[in-house]
Amino acid sequence: MRLPVLEWIRSYPARYIGADITAGVVVAALAMPQALGYAGIAGVPVLVGLYSIPLALIAYAIFGSSPRLVVGPVSTVSVLSGSLIADISGGDPAQAVVLTSALALSAGLVLILGGLLKLGWAAEFMSRPIVTGFVFGLVLLIVLGEVPNLLGMPVESGDVFRRLWEILTSLGEVHPLTAAVGLTSLAILFLGAKFLPRIPWGLLVLIGAIALSTVADLSERGVKTVGEVPTGLPPIGLPGVSVSDLGPVITGGIALAMVGLAEGLSAARLLAAKGGYRVDTDQELIATGAANLGSGVFGGMGVAGSLSKTAAAERAGSKTQITGVAAAAIVLLAVVSLAGALSPLPKAVLSAIVIQAVWGLMDVNALRRYRLVRRNDFTSSLAALVGVLLFGPLYGLLTAIGLAVLGLVYRSSRIDMEIMGKVPDEKAAWGSIRNHPERETYDGVMVIRLDAPLFWANAAQIADGVLAEVQAGDDIHAVLLDLEATSQLDTTSVDALELIHERLVEQGIELYLVRVFYQARQVLARSGFIEQLGEGRMFHSISAGVRAARKDLGINGKSHPQMDEEDLEERIAAEQETPGYTDLEEEPRHWWQ
Repeated sequence: MRLPVLEWIRSYPARYIGADITAGVVVAALAMPQALGYAGIAGVPVLVGLYSIPLALIAYAIFGSSPRLVVGPVSTVSVLSGSLIADISGGDPAQAVVLTSALALSAGLVLILGGLLKLGWAAEFMSRPIVTGFVFGLVLLIVLGEVPNLLGMPVESGDVFRRLWEILTSLGEVHPLTAAVGLTSLAILFLGAKFLPRIPWGLLVLIGAIALSTVADLSERGVKTVGEVPTGLPPIGLPGVSVSDLGPVITGGIALAMVGLAEGLSAARLLAAKGGYRVDTDQELIATGAANLGSGVFGGMGVAGSLSKTAAAERAGSKTQITGVAAAAIVLLAVVSLAGALSPLPKAVLSAIVIQAVWGLMDVNALRRYRLVRRNDFTSSLAALVGVLLFGPLYGLLTAIGLAVLGLVYRSSRIDMEIMGKVPDEKAAWGSIRNHPERETYDGVMVIRLDAPLFWANAAQIADGVLAEVQAGDDIHAVLLDLEATSQLDTTSVDALELIHERLVEQGIELYLVRVFYQARQVLARSGFIEQLGEGRMFHSISAGVRAARKDLGINGKSHPQMDEEDLEERIAAEQETPGYTDLEEEPRHWWQ
């Protein structure tokens, strides 16, 4: 197991220490108020949010591959954790705390195991459109969940539509003083972030609200406050989970790991693109897993890489993970010495901090772009959004991923092939004759290009499609199948090629394969298909395959365009006036070993 800290700590420049510690102070000032609010989202006492920070930051500093990524409680993981724990805690607050820490440990173990098994590629199933829609739906859930606390409304928990209805019908029951405190805090946070973004407005609002609540005795005036908060550090150890809860904790840990990894990798990759270095996805799994383990054994909740905290660290001049270590020390000091001061903090202020922190995560521009660029991406994003609202975070996420995978299989299984022709006056350029009838074909020879990988889901349809094209052809004696789009073959694909070969042989037609990747060729060799096909039937280029086929079969017919000369001149003139893309295949495009 790699320890990236050993790679950078030995050469750590002393001149960085001031910038890193300053950035650590900024990160702590931003992370602490957010952590208090995210603990509320997760349905646990506010201190659990603070417990999640120190060991998570230290663990990531040791194992992380990104020099400046900051981990900690984030909105997506917090709301998912709260949703999962609500189903298994039975309404017991003490049990909710234990299960929340157990969920963080479970997610950590899942991530570390995934990193050790080199499963970083699995994170790609959480595509950007799915994450965008998922986060958008979560933000709506979070905001609707915080509005009652923000305004002091007596709204019971329930699904999103019931909660929205109760909010609308309970507007007359708003607690005026609570609403004044909450809305004022919200306005300060939004305006401060817009006009003076470098100032830690969350911490200032937190301190100001505690002072106001203490002086004005807001709790006696009907404003709900945090209440009694224990002081000191939590005991370090494993949470006691009953055997009956292990199943939900493990499955919940998998979901938490997927969501946290998707958010953390997005932030890490953005940093890498700016800094010109590469993110090791498998190492990030291990690092994020270690951070969750650290949080879990310290009584905290699930954590992930945070884009907002990382951006704040960058603005403050962070250079290395010493920033995270400094922030961890500050948070530990606050937990030991200042936790008791949180008792008079109005819950409306925490709701305001949460709403301001998550509001910018609703990426409307991304949804518009998906709709413009590719409707399938927009559909995936919308499915994730609606799924979260209808079924909750976990099942909404699983629904969106399931639909995305089904869509991928469906698109890949569609027949996608072209009849190829040689481009006139070009030595070795071939392209589709669809909409290009000036391209030359050869008497008795048909070249078919598969534009999608041949695999189990589309093998039968492609076999039927190839045979149908041959049947529709005129006096075909040789078929060349271009497999450049297929880097790997499975058994079902080999069976389809064998079927094509058998049917063509029955009709007295010879089959040739061109542009076959090395890995695919190895599969064909092991299956015995190459022996069945015959020697000299596989070529690196279409041109070589066509020459060999014509020579083998004694075909001497000349190549010819698919339109007469007058129509051809009109077509060329039209294309010169209307530039477009080209689908030409220059050979050779790759080297095969």
